[in-house]
Amino acid sequence: QVQLVESGGGLVQAGGSLSVSCTVSGRAFSSYTMGWFRQAPGKEREFVAAIIWSGRTTMYADSVKGRFTVSRDNAKTTALLQMNSLKPEDTAVYYCAATSGWSRDPRSYGYWGQGTQVTVSS
Repeated sequence: QVQLVESGGGLVQAGGSLSVSCTVSGRAFSSYTMGWFRQAPGKEREFVAAIIWSGRTTMYADSVKGRFTVSRDNAKTTALLQMNSLKPEDTAVYYCAATSGWSRDPRSYGYWGQGTQVTVSS
């Protein structure tokens, strides 16, 4: 059983920064790709970023590239999403997820956190 718990997020003004973290318990964190997704009201869940098990490879949605950074600490079984230069359109519930593959498709992720709200005011 794998459990993911997000923390962080909150309210920030446009141009500010926030981070969200994801702590994983259970089986073999270091073998999973960790992904970040977000879902705004009335919209589908969308891919934000992912980091491979070793931390050596990352990928980002075009909308966040250059502003967001994903990282992980396998010893602490934690993944982090650092968000800079935030925009009002970044407002959403942010979810971390785990998969044994390498994908932007949320359907490929079998384990999900409960989500944390990020609100960016203009």
